Amino acid sequence: MTVTRSDLCPVPNFKPISLPPPPRPRFRYPAHRVPRAKIFTSHFLDPNLSFSSPQPVPWAVGFWHLPASCPTGGDSPDGSGRFPGRVWPGLGASQKGGRQDCGAQPCPVPAGAFPQPWERGQLRGGGQGGGLMGFKRSRGAVGTWNGHFWLTMRALVLLAALVAAAAGMETFVGHQVLRIVPASEGELQKVQELQDLEELQLDFWLAPRGPGYPVDVRVPFPSLQPLKAHLEANGVSYSIMIEDVQALVDDERTEMLRGRRRLPLSTNTFDYATYHNLDEIYAFMDLLVAENPNLVSKLEIGRSTENRPIYVLKVRIWGLWGDRRGEQGQGQSQPSPLLLQFSKGGPNRPAVWIDTGIHSREWVTQASGVWFAKKIVLDHENDEGLASILDKMDIFLEIVTNPDGFFFTQTQNRMWRKTRSRHSGSNCIGVDPNRNWDAGFGGPGASKNPCSETYHGPYANSEPEVKAIVDFVKNHGNIKAFVSIHSYSQLLLYPYGYTSTPVPDQKELHQVSQKAVAALSSLYGTKYKYGSIITTIYQASGGTVDWTYNQGIKYSFTFELRDTGRYGFLLPAKQIVPTAQETWLALKVIMLHARDHLY
Repeated sequence: MTVTRSDLCPVPNFKPISLPPPPRPRFRYPAHRVPRAKIFTSHFLDPNLSFSSPQPVPWAVGFWHLPASCPTGGDSPDGSGRFPGRVWPGLGASQKGGRQDCGAQPCPVPAGAFPQPWERGQLRGGGQGGGLMGFKRSRGAVGTWNGHFWLTMRALVLLAALVAAAAGMETFVGHQVLRIVPASEGELQKVQELQDLEELQLDFWLAPRGPGYPVDVRVPFPSLQPLKAHLEANGVSYSIMIEDVQALVDDERTEMLRGRRRLPLSTNTFDYATYHNLDEIYAFMDLLVAENPNLVSKLEIGRSTENRPIYVLKVRIWGLWGDRRGEQGQGQSQPSPLLLQFSKGGPNRPAVWIDTGIHSREWVTQASGVWFAKKIVLDHENDEGLASILDKMDIFLEIVTNPDGFFFTQTQNRMWRKTRSRHSGSNCIGVDPNRNWDAGFGGPGASKNPCSETYHGPYANSEPEVKAIVDFVKNHGNIKAFVSIHSYSQLLLYPYGYTSTPVPDQKELHQVSQKAVAALSSLYGTKYKYGSIITTIYQASGGTVDWTYNQGIKYSFTFELRDTGRYGFLLPAKQIVPTAQETWLALKVIMLHARDHLY
């Protein structure tokens, strides 16, 4: 039968009327716990369409009220046009009921009640080929009309999300990452204004920097429609980079659980191609030290806010160059994080420092740090370049620079960035440890708002994770290269970030960056940009490498690893090893240059 437009039930504009946003629950409350006397009803611009439920939208199970004129509306179970259904953020509507012989008759989908994954369109029923007309079916969504339309999205993933919610973990169901590209100063101002709207709970992954530069922002489900309306009203273009944040989080968690079936008995059987939790990384450090007692040692340089050790690894061929006397107390004024040191010489030789994970949610950095540690052990003799570096210099490697934050990302909130310190005058927790250094502290590019992701803290070096490194660097006194590794954006940066004044060594640092990026790109063709922080990304005060440069460490660099936004902080585990491999090539260029230009 040929269906013409006049045969169809009119497809309403499902854009909701502006209503106060619903509360943001940590998880979906069981229906039996919601008072039955209260019914929440959502009305839409089409007066014939509404949704009623004992639960507030967007977390709701209830009834869709469709027009009786719809081909299915008059044939509902009670003839009233009421159909049992549900609304889940990011999962869409699930309808039940309707005529058994609906066939090819298109029926309206009340999908506009939630902007994603559908914002418009119809549901085409009939047969096994039933699907969505006018837009792509969301990944994992299946369904046929045939009297019942069930929309499902990865049942196992949903189960994992429910388990996470029951455990008190923050979930990101319905959250999206939007890429906003302001084309003018006026549009940029409109985007910058969003940073002050705390009620939207926006999480800026890439902050506003200038016209033409992308701004990536994670948007909670209740804020999606207001934000999109704001952007569209001001003519600001945007696209969806990540359609379902929770799906990526669940995929990541599934991979981690699969990798824990067997505990590694050595660093040779350790899985470098998956993400690991804090205990597993610390266990890896212990295995590496136990397997290489004449090469690797572990230093505790401080304690975190929550009293976790801060470790640094150090490599040294002790049998040839000396013993371990005085090692544990070297350069320390208090207990602190754990560090790995790689060295062939005596105390306080020229050294290279590498840290990863200062921003806790940047998991590919900690994973790369683990890979670097094993790579140094494997290649310290057969790699002529690395051997020559260790002949003249020590290597210190801090894999988990922010242990409290990293633990929190594993157990509570995958998107946590800051430390976990508390400060008087605010209920908000944490400080951005890359805004807490005494280099233009408190200036532009850092926030004085304790709830901000870039909060600089009450004073410079207030965070024990930062203070531990400051004390170590000052007491050591002979670090020649300092590399702090972040993600994402694929950048290699050098000072300054807090001022537009070029550093005295700008020309040399730029040349080193050019060579390092060329080496990195030679492996997989990954494209990096390079330059000073303030000219390449944005102004940022209180940063790590600005402070180290001002301390006389000329070769101070920051990496921003993969990718450029397709996955952002949720880079799939299959990219860990390629990311670490290519980054290692760039690190070797920097270390070799420092070896050949000691000062």
